[in-house]
Amino acid sequence: MLKDQDRIFTNLYGMHERSLAGAKARGHWDGTAGLIEKGRDWIIQTMKDSGLRGRGGAGFPTGLKWSFMPKESDGRPAYLVINADESEPGTCKDREIMRHDPHTLIEGALIASFAMNAHTCYIYLRGEYIREREALQAAIDECYDKGLLGRNAAGSGWDFDVFLHHGAGAYICGEETALIESLEGKKGMPRMKPPFPAGAGLYGCPTTVNNVESIAVVPTILRRGADWFAGFGRQNNAGTKLFAISGHVSNPCVVEEAMSIGFEELIEKHCGGIRGGWDNLLAVIPGGSSVPCVRGENMRGAIMDFDYLRGELGSGLGTAAVIVMDKQTDIIKAIWRLSKFYKHESCGQCTPCREGTGWMMRVMDRLVKGEAELEEIDMLWDVTKQVEGHTICALGDAAAWPIQGLIKNFREEIEDRIKAQKTGRMGAMAAE
Repeated sequence: MLKDQDRIFTNLYGMHERSLAGAKARGHWDGTAGLIEKGRDWIIQTMKDSGLRGRGGAGFPTGLKWSFMPKESDGRPAYLVINADESEPGTCKDREIMRHDPHTLIEGALIASFAMNAHTCYIYLRGEYIREREALQAAIDECYDKGLLGRNAAGSGWDFDVFLHHGAGAYICGEETALIESLEGKKGMPRMKPPFPAGAGLYGCPTTVNNVESIAVVPTILRRGADWFAGFGRQNNAGTKLFAISGHVSNPCVVEEAMSIGFEELIEKHCGGIRGGWDNLLAVIPGGSSVPCVRGENMRGAIMDFDYLRGELGSGLGTAAVIVMDKQTDIIKAIWRLSKFYKHESCGQCTPCREGTGWMMRVMDRLVKGEAELEEIDMLWDVTKQVEGHTICALGDAAAWPIQGLIKNFREEIEDRIKAQKTGRMGAMAAE
């Protein structure tokens, strides 16, 4: 279990002052200019050595991503864009950082932007996050007043500006190139890659898009050292991580824990166990709604990190939004609800996703009622395979994976419902 002195987010629950004075009292903004003085190469190398992988879902090594930015400017400005468009169902970790510990994010933005030769940072905030925007803007204003932002930011000799941009609640704008399009005032539709944002991103300039948590942990890693951060978790899955646990647990919460913690330990220590006991656990979605669900019995011994969940269980850590479902859950209906969400949020640019998400939802509709034929289960599987991997961005995959997880892990339940409907037992089941 993570010790209190190793927590990066010391005000996750808003128990302390979120002001600049409060942040400084907890060790933030401490010697920021000294960290910047050590130079770009040192910062990027330390980030690589720390083993930090992006906290927005894909888990791409952060230091490596930074190193793609041009070393020398060709006359174009460079930008850091922070993805605060937290719209993955079940995910609610970044909002706690912005509400209660906003200075971790702002200080991280300054250091990261310096490392990438960027004088400007845009924070793209989810449309529904009104209070988060207020807290973040107040913190930014405070930093400008105290000389931590603007000309010679924090006495580092680096000029740096931060701008908040409020989205309009589109899930697709969480995809980095759709986010850039939206920032430019266009429709939030993903771009073809290449060119990658590091070559031509915002306004055609070198850009790096990072998740809120990925940036907010940077100052602490640099202060405490790469080895300290790399000391948590298994090989290639380093550091501490915010887990957002919701659903049928006694105490849903957002908690910072060491990577590679066991699922059972995470639930017992922080959530007071499963509602109705461990025998009542039906399924878990371990990383936000876009990763496949896992049967409860297979999750008990699971290790919560990128490689284990993908390699051993065919799911993923994603944003570490752990959605727990007990045996009172209609699992088919739960996955239908997710397929409805992805149909609604598809931008419609790619035909497989535009047509496929609606098609998948309509078949799921019939599966929920038991009105489909048994052959349609395999047909639905085929459709998910025609959507997955055939779209510009990952929304097609995100729509396909929950359904694949359902068919792979709960095929019997789907078949039973169809058979029950055929033999007229469905009415009795519904009456129960």
